[in-house]
Amino acid sequence: MSTNRLILVLLFICVGFSLTAQTARIKGIILDSNNKPIDNVNVVCLSKATQSNTNGFFDLAVPANQKVIVIFTHISLKKTTLSVQLKPNEDYEFNLVMNDREEQMGEVIVVSKNKKRVQGITTIEPEVIRKIPGANAGIENILKTLPGVNSNNELSTQYAVRGGNYDENLVYVNEIEVYRPFLIRSGQQEGLSFTNTDLVQNIDFSAGGFQAKFGDKLSSVLDITYRKPTKFGATLEASLLGGSLAIDAASKNKKWTAITGVRYRNNSLLVKSQETQTNFTPSFVDIQTNVNYQASDRWQWSFLGNISQNKYQYQPLTRQTNFGTLDKPMALLVYYEGKENDKYDTYFGAIKSVFKVNDNFTLKFIGSVFHTLEQEHFDIFAQYRLGDVDSNIGSETFGNVNYSKGIGSQLNHARNDLDAVIVNTEMKGIYDWKENQLEWGIKYTRESIRDRVVEWEVIDSAGFSINPPIKILPKNDQPYSSYTGPLVPYQNVRATNFNTINRFSGYAQWSRKDKIGSSEVWYNAGLRVHNWEVLGDNIAGKSQITISPRAQFAIKPSWEKDMVFRLSGGLYHQPPFYRELRDADGVVQPDIKAQQSVHIVLSNDYSFKMWNRPFKLVSELYYKSLTDVNTYTIDNVRIRYAATNNAKAYAQGLDVRLNGEFVPGTESWLSFGYLKTEENSADKGYIARPTDQRLKFGLLFQDFMPNIPSVKIYLNLVYNTGLLGGSPSYADPYLYQNRLKDYRRADVGFSKVLINDKTNVNRSWLKSFKELEIGLEIFNLFNNQNAITNTWVRDVYSKNQYAIPNYMTTRVFNVKLNARL
Repeated sequence: MSTNRLILVLLFICVGFSLTAQTARIKGIILDSNNKPIDNVNVVCLSKATQSNTNGFFDLAVPANQKVIVIFTHISLKKTTLSVQLKPNEDYEFNLVMNDREEQMGEVIVVSKNKKRVQGITTIEPEVIRKIPGANAGIENILKTLPGVNSNNELSTQYAVRGGNYDENLVYVNEIEVYRPFLIRSGQQEGLSFTNTDLVQNIDFSAGGFQAKFGDKLSSVLDITYRKPTKFGATLEASLLGGSLAIDAASKNKKWTAITGVRYRNNSLLVKSQETQTNFTPSFVDIQTNVNYQASDRWQWSFLGNISQNKYQYQPLTRQTNFGTLDKPMALLVYYEGKENDKYDTYFGAIKSVFKVNDNFTLKFIGSVFHTLEQEHFDIFAQYRLGDVDSNIGSETFGNVNYSKGIGSQLNHARNDLDAVIVNTEMKGIYDWKENQLEWGIKYTRESIRDRVVEWEVIDSAGFSINPPIKILPKNDQPYSSYTGPLVPYQNVRATNFNTINRFSGYAQWSRKDKIGSSEVWYNAGLRVHNWEVLGDNIAGKSQITISPRAQFAIKPSWEKDMVFRLSGGLYHQPPFYRELRDADGVVQPDIKAQQSVHIVLSNDYSFKMWNRPFKLVSELYYKSLTDVNTYTIDNVRIRYAATNNAKAYAQGLDVRLNGEFVPGTESWLSFGYLKTEENSADKGYIARPTDQRLKFGLLFQDFMPNIPSVKIYLNLVYNTGLLGGSPSYADPYLYQNRLKDYRRADVGFSKVLINDKTNVNRSWLKSFKELEIGLEIFNLFNNQNAITNTWVRDVYSKNQYAIPNYMTTRVFNVKLNARL
């Protein structure tokens, strides 16, 4: 079933395609007066006809560019007719409620939904996000299957886009910018993403060349809208990784609506599959609510609130990692003492008011407060043995270390605490006239940071202290000659920072839809301005300002083939956030300048029909030229900046995505990305950047059993070539350009619908469920060993350093239950 379809898809991609279309498509669900799906409804338009299935779903191709009549008939219900005029390749969703009286629907003239298409925005259906399996399921899990979006860490919700890093992505919920904790260093500490997928209505994503109305970041924009419920409802999810509950509520007059979600997550199932044996007791909990009040036809108020508490308690016990070659297998054995206690508490509240002055002019007012309290406390003592492994099959000691090449220990200590408050006030305006739209906005942000960093590491090999490689100290040639110099920690960072950052920003942009001959064109041009100043105890940074012009142009030729060509770009700046101001020693450098990037993006969007179903092929070429670059290193998900602007860089690549209904009624896609990004620090020459992810393949596939449509299958597959990250964190990147192995991962999910609107339920307690579904998920289906970093072990006698990979999760099984009331 699924295999045959996948083979057809791959063959299709290999041989290419060239299709034309002069038809449009109407699809939807037909319900009766009790909101139950109706099957066997005849849907007829001219010479084309179809019937609704058991779920009430229908799909009919109709002629484009002409007014047609669509007729709906059923043996026990009255006829319904619809007059509609669609454009070529247009998909129009029409959900119908049939009753016992004949009804003539009004004429519908559909305008193409080209706005997001010409802006280069990818729209993702919320239902896809809720169904597709992943170790960290959610919006970010789906983003990682898109071209140009990369992540080699299934435990993390962070992602890099087109050569940028995790700090270069904007995230909005209901037009409100949201933030994430500062101190998190590994994916398994992260817990929950801010976005609750149970509350989501719409997801838009742009990987570059975005408009001036979006903020000052270099890489991407994720724009999320929460839904407004119309009646009471509830959804429930439970699995071995945790659970969630979302409740919809609405007043009788629909003036008040609210949606609230509670989530709990426990990563023990995943973390305990790793090589390090641990006592692990995490607790990730949050509650989120979105309340809306329609004060009048012109005035609307809303509140978005979130409280999150992430507790991470970690006590490593033992670890054995086998590495090396078949001819010379080796192993690292580690025995631990101590533990790590981390805590991340965040509180977020925002009020948004929308006032419609008239039909053409709208004002928006937004105020938000984000407060994070974070602590990272650990004392972990590790003693290790490094040696040869017995590889003789049949030996009683097969797999054990027979001979130790080196022994040693290390002690890691941290007492890191951070308290940050970020306050935003913002006003936006939108004015429409004819085919033009003017948007503008002004914003004030105050960031108050209180940060203490105390972190050190002591290392010895065979009982001899190892000095840091970056310090100028007397030569240490132990054990061959005695050492009389000072003993210092291998790494030692101590700093206390109390800083305030004041920011003023604003934008104005103009958009217009027009025609050149018979071709449709869209224009967008805008300008952003950002001013900031860093203040603190005994420091005062300079007041700095950036000006960022941006523009987009798109054209849809009047061809038989439905294509849109788009050119976008401009000057993008990223004024430094607090983490970018802090250097490797933890000290804030207040005069760090904004990183600057010139974007150029050329894209083609081709919509066509295959197997009489809609498909889309989107191809994008991009180039970024970066100056005033603040170089950094990445260790797991922790980014450490040099806090200088002495580098320049570039990123170039190609992204291709084919999506459509490979299986009727479900969306799947294939993606490919090529990226090359390099930097030149202090004119030493160009080398690969930490996020230089050369090749990326992604597949998201949905299917169902033809004879048992209630059984569904979901596949999420990602292949990334190796990232830089194999070198020690202290290393000079010009001396170490080591890459990790390629990242390969496949997650698969199976679900069985037990109850839906068509199911006859005998037991009374089950009648309250509108939907009930049980599923099985297999994470890392092929049990691939993916490394996120290397642990570097030193042998004092041979002077060698060995890179031991830190592997991610192995194959894990999860059981999942979903219900809707």
